[in-house]
Amino acid sequence: MPDLIHFEDFEPGQEFDLGSVTVSKEDIVEFASEFDPQPFHVDEEAGKASLLGGLAASGWHTGSLVMSLLAKGLLNKSTCQGSPGISSLKWMRPVFPGDTLSARVEVVRAKSLRSRQDLGLVTIRLTTTNQAGANVIQWENPILFAKRDQQA
Repeated sequence: MPDLIHFEDFEPGQEFDLGSVTVSKEDIVEFASEFDPQPFHVDEEAGKASLLGGLAASGWHTGSLVMSLLAKGLLNKSTCQGSPGISSLKWMRPVFPGDTLSARVEVVRAKSLRSRQDLGLVTIRLTTTNQAGANVIQWENPILFAKRDQQA
């Protein structure tokens, strides 16, 4: 198994490419039908008549897709111990059927914890763009990572 990414491996300004995912009409309607059944997320005509201008993915769906990219592209390759929450979340543009979302993470800061010498807190900014390069979602949050074994 390759070496995991530890707290010490993160530096402010560092970036990680998380890959991409394409959103289908069926996925949009299926997710929204269960979790966010607003008309513009489940019906094409209602979407066209809305401010969004067409059937659009729920922001929660977009967030879930991006979270999957984050987990597969970084967290599952690291000593991630979870997160105390999201500091900011912005839905910047609607996501439509056929859109391809590409995500990247920038390390904003990294600091050791005084209360837990075995952990560090890394704040990330995750930005996701569509195929035209327009930002669709951005969030910032701290994540806990284990440190490498320390020698006494």
